[in-house]
Amino acid sequence: MSAVLEARRISKRYGRVLANDAIDFTVNSGEIQVLLGENGAGKTTLMNLLYGLERPDGGEIWVDEQPAAFSSPKDAIDRGIVMVHQHFMLVPVFTVLENVVLGVEQTRKSGRLGKLGRLEKGKPERRIRELADQLSLNLDLNAKVADLPVGIQQKIEIIKALYRGARILILDEPTAVLTPAETGELFDLLRKLTHQGLSIVLITHKLKEALAIADRISVMRQGQMVGTVDPMTATEAKLAELMVGRKVILQIEKPPVQPGEPIVTVQNLRVLDDRKHVAVNDASLTIRAGEILGIAGVQGNGQTELSEALAGLRPIASGQITFLGQDVTRESPRTLIDRGLAHVPEDRGKNGIVKPSSLAENIALCTYYKPPFAKGLQLREGAIVRQTTRLIEEFDIRPGNPGYPAGSLSGGNQQKLIMARELSRNAKFLIACQPTRGVDIGAIELIHRRIIEARTQGMAVLLISSELDEVLALSDRVAVMFQGRIIETLAIEQASRDRVGQLMGGSTLS
Repeated sequence: MSAVLEARRISKRYGRVLANDAIDFTVNSGEIQVLLGENGAGKTTLMNLLYGLERPDGGEIWVDEQPAAFSSPKDAIDRGIVMVHQHFMLVPVFTVLENVVLGVEQTRKSGRLGKLGRLEKGKPERRIRELADQLSLNLDLNAKVADLPVGIQQKIEIIKALYRGARILILDEPTAVLTPAETGELFDLLRKLTHQGLSIVLITHKLKEALAIADRISVMRQGQMVGTVDPMTATEAKLAELMVGRKVILQIEKPPVQPGEPIVTVQNLRVLDDRKHVAVNDASLTIRAGEILGIAGVQGNGQTELSEALAGLRPIASGQITFLGQDVTRESPRTLIDRGLAHVPEDRGKNGIVKPSSLAENIALCTYYKPPFAKGLQLREGAIVRQTTRLIEEFDIRPGNPGYPAGSLSGGNQQKLIMARELSRNAKFLIACQPTRGVDIGAIELIHRRIIEARTQGMAVLLISSELDEVLALSDRVAVMFQGRIIETLAIEQASRDRVGQLMGGSTLS
């Protein structure tokens, strides 16, 4: 196979940080090349350089064995390189047709969209239907994007790229918001594209998916390309070791569950979102001491609002929450913390830490007014620093300076800081929302182990994650949310990947 896209000794520096260090990267015609790496490994920087969003400090980009220089994404698109971002670039109130032609519209009068021109729909519609037919996609071009499932929106993004003449398609975390069934459909679509001659670069952190879809897998670590492997001979363990630089324990050891008394009971809960629409609709569940109840569902089906309601951060329209036998439906976050709530929020930067404050100040954030951090009205700074130093070592938080600003930590270390604070307070109930989102595989290993330890020590845990593998690996029971409802709760022995995936898509068939 011939090379259609090459990075030759590409380097990019941001201040003192060498994000890409003399990277060599090749994409061949008609292949799916998966790019793996921890957060901060340099994957996104490399793709931004290849798509013209950034300009390299050194090295060369070659397309079709000819040197190329990109000053903007338009230059890359003109050479057939199109990037589909993790967060879709679609206008919800526009139709499928309008989204696909947006930015390259033609008019009947002038050839370009102008004040007097009328949008030419005939030729674009024929071309879009031709592309859809080639890929066996049945699209309603007049449907509004807001009314379509996430999986269809993903396919619209791909049709949009093909309409612009893509020959090399870069996909950034394309399965992040898809159900397992939608992921399978996407992979079938990508294989069809490569059979038609397209080349695909797929960025993912999911090792199983990398092995399932890739023709080759390239791994980056600390700004360098550390290896390219054949998925036919690679293993998850080998890929993880390449990514981290050490052996990683991927198999979660979970002692048998011994659930105790109910810690939290939710009855007929109804919660509104920020637009005053019903986000949680008549949800009921029970979480017992010493068990992990996992919530599975495609993001946007009410999980965020459920967690915020349980943490006292969002008003409850109706229903009841009891905690250790007490009605806490209208209680404040501080009262819930005093009763024994620990909360790892979905958005760590917004709700989990105070960025300008030090690690020590963030560790004391929830209980600064209690012993051992306070004596009467006086803070005991020595006790706070000692506790922080102990937790830094225990949770491997880097850099390990109690006075370091929390906002200057990497995302993974911010998450470990939050986990350390919440799990050090002898809480009775842990809400863990997206606990490993954007976290390196080494930190994932630590966070999973600490959640299991909390459960084994008798804590009730509510795990909310968009990663189905994470939910199935950690949970003792799995509740599936769809359109704000908990449509079924399964013992982990009955929660097969296929069954949970069907429920996530709204199917209640046995």
